[in-house]
Amino acid sequence: MQAPPYPVEQAINRLGENLRIARIRRNYTIEEAAQKIGTGRRAVMDAEKGKASTGIGVYAALLWAYDLLQPLENVANPASDEQGLIFAAAKEKTRARKSGGLDNDF
Repeated sequence: MQAPPYPVEQAINRLGENLRIARIRRNYTIEEAAQKIGTGRRAVMDAEKGKASTGIGVYAALLWAYDLLQPLENVANPASDEQGLIFAAAKEKTRARKSGGLDNDF
């Protein structure tokens, strides 16, 4: 697997470190966290190391286990994607121009 872009790698590393801190603050061992999310120790350790090859399901399950999942629901929310909304509006304008707009032919 090719390494992800540097900003992605850094974000995953921060997430892993944050998950490790959350586990420690809750006094969970790696084994307890793994058992709670139904996986093995290695998956928890890899997530805490910020390994890009670790499945998003493991990261999401750990967030759930630590009662931190709710903010993930807003990640990439189409309603708050300003740039995406601008592109969609421009596409609609282009589509309206190509169709010639409305006519009075009933």
